[in-house]
Amino acid sequence: MLDSTIANTLSGDYDLICVGFGPASLSIAVALHDGGVQARVLFIERQQQFAWHEGMLLPGTHMQISYLKDMATFRNPQSHFTFLNYLHTNNRLVAFTNQSTFYPLREEFNDYLSWCAAHFDDYVHYGEEVTGVAPASQGTPIKSWKVQSRKVGSQETVEYTARHVVVAIGGKANIPEEFLNKKRVIHSSQYMCEVKKMLPNKDAAYNLAILGGGQSAVEIFQDLGERYPQAKTSLILRQPALRPSDDSPFVNEIFDPDQVDRFFNLDDNTRREEIRRNQPTNYSVVRLELIEKVYSEMYRQRMHDPNEKNWQHRILPLRDITKVDDKSGKVDLTVTKVREGVTEAHSDLDLVVLGTGYKRNMHVGLLEQVKQLAVTENFGVDRNYRVRFHEGAVARDSGIWLQGCCEATHGLSDSLLSILAVRGGEMVDSIFHQARKSASRTPSSSVQLMAKL
Repeated sequence: MLDSTIANTLSGDYDLICVGFGPASLSIAVALHDGGVQARVLFIERQQQFAWHEGMLLPGTHMQISYLKDMATFRNPQSHFTFLNYLHTNNRLVAFTNQSTFYPLREEFNDYLSWCAAHFDDYVHYGEEVTGVAPASQGTPIKSWKVQSRKVGSQETVEYTARHVVVAIGGKANIPEEFLNKKRVIHSSQYMCEVKKMLPNKDAAYNLAILGGGQSAVEIFQDLGERYPQAKTSLILRQPALRPSDDSPFVNEIFDPDQVDRFFNLDDNTRREEIRRNQPTNYSVVRLELIEKVYSEMYRQRMHDPNEKNWQHRILPLRDITKVDDKSGKVDLTVTKVREGVTEAHSDLDLVVLGTGYKRNMHVGLLEQVKQLAVTENFGVDRNYRVRFHEGAVARDSGIWLQGCCEATHGLSDSLLSILAVRGGEMVDSIFHQARKSASRTPSSSVQLMAKL
């Protein structure tokens, strides 16, 4: 724990409340620390402790971006919170270097993020879920906001007041309607948390299906085959084949921090076209080395038996799910072959895992009570991520800010780790009007946040 400055006040007011304490809010905490900002700040997190994609921390899986895209390096490589300093602090810097890789294990990067988060425990309320944000007073301009929160697992409610609110709640699992409330169906985000409970016998001949053609779905397909050597697994996808992600150097420049300005200044139609054109960098694609590993396994099966219907592990492309039934206690899927228009049954499934991505519109419901103040119904933001309110409705030194749900205006990097270090600094500058040029070059020796009340 670093030193902190305690706020001796009876007021319940904060300068900033961040809703959610994942990497987006963590990057803001780090930028506040590095900039020596003195402010009353509170982070409210629904989980009981810090965790990053806990359900997808599969054994042996690696990050898909460089460790240099951590919480600080691109903004301030001298920060205490760089991944390299984390390695140094844990006496693994030399050993990590010997691996000659930019891509750490996913579980190691989660440990790094948890290490960063632990420095800010005094400013986080874990186990609380924010239920709404509303103006703190009648009339305009609005100068502060009420943040309404509920203790997880109870009906106890809490209310805070803040001049600025950052909503950074991440994505919610996208579960197609036909799979809702099915007992033996889980989303990929739950995988590592649920799989052992739902499939307790590692030697059982389970019948398993995974839906989706992206990285998460294929990783789970691979893991299930290794975890349950007697199980039959089917990877069911809409596209005609697994496609590799494009992470070549020139294409990868779309995730550079300075590309946000360029993208934001495009017209709406050009933005949509650019997102569509660059989707193979991030959506429904798989790292090439994983594709090659899976193909090798398919080839080994073909060598022993040319009839794919007899294989233990199968990939079924160009399929749509047309019916889901779990009345038997297991899951029965009716699947349509897209080009042929015929159906096939996948019955008695012990588990279906959905690699169906995430929805990133949860902020809309959270901000229902301020909707009348916003310029657009979906809470459009300006370049600095501040919600655009009607002229004069909200004071200039107050505001609501969105993180991780602005892809349409800020580009494909918006929900990824790639720009978080720089964006965290931009958020601090924008909210507190700090000039960080000197501060970013001079590491701060202590946290200057005011402790939670």
